[in-house]
Amino acid sequence: MSAGAAQGGGPDLPADLMTLRDPLAALAAAAGAAILEVYEGDFDVRLKDDASPVTEADLRSQAILQEGLAAIAPGVPILAEEGTATPYARRRDWTRWWCVDPLDGTRDFVARSGEFSVNVGLLERGRPLLGLIHAPVDGVSYVGAPGRGAWRREGGGPWCPVSVAAPVGRRLRVFASRQHAGPRTLAWLRALAAEWDVEVLRRGSAMKVCLVADGSAHLYPRLGPTSEWDTAAAEAIVVGAGGVLRRTGAGGPLAYNKRDLRNPDFYAAWGPEAPHP
Repeated sequence: MSAGAAQGGGPDLPADLMTLRDPLAALAAAAGAAILEVYEGDFDVRLKDDASPVTEADLRSQAILQEGLAAIAPGVPILAEEGTATPYARRRDWTRWWCVDPLDGTRDFVARSGEFSVNVGLLERGRPLLGLIHAPVDGVSYVGAPGRGAWRREGGGPWCPVSVAAPVGRRLRVFASRQHAGPRTLAWLRALAAEWDVEVLRRGSAMKVCLVADGSAHLYPRLGPTSEWDTAAAEAIVVGAGGVLRRTGAGGPLAYNKRDLRNPDFYAAWGPEAPHP
């Protein structure tokens, strides 16, 4: 598990963060195009120290995002999955930073399922401010900011507002990870079916949270390992859409820029009243 930062001076951001929406979308699309160049050919896969896979596509996307974010917001450090590790002693004093996964869903990329994304989140004092997620194969992007709203667009089309949707009656659409739905998740889904008419949907990457944000599904429980770059952008989007992303059990928010960058179990849903582990 690695983390990197682009070094610079003090954080420099526009007063209205929504002015970053289109530049970030263009940057994520450029990273997505580089990913697709690798995806459409033969590529090698190697395992990192934590046994997760990495490919040339991860590294190309990382390089594009690193350069582009430094140009969009000079001086704002970057915490990214494929970067060079930055000691906690240096990053613990950050007030604003980017949290980036250049290729979320590498296992799906390797399996050629088409279900992977580019995730770019902006955080302040441990909370997501703005998030953008782009799915290169579908050409679909989502952006959101808590208190400001959330939007979806296809290709270069217009941004259309999205919002979460509560279930009607007892029908509940629930996402399970295509690659990571382990026995705890499956057991919880079986228990949930005792009270709800559950439709289980499968999808890879952080797009599951985006599809909760736009009302395509009601709930996504994640009972398994993730890291901060897996959730930072997604949390900004689903909260901007009126939903929640919270820890299981006690239900508090996730924390970011921790010493240990791994997340606890969490769920994303239309609201805190949703059933959750």
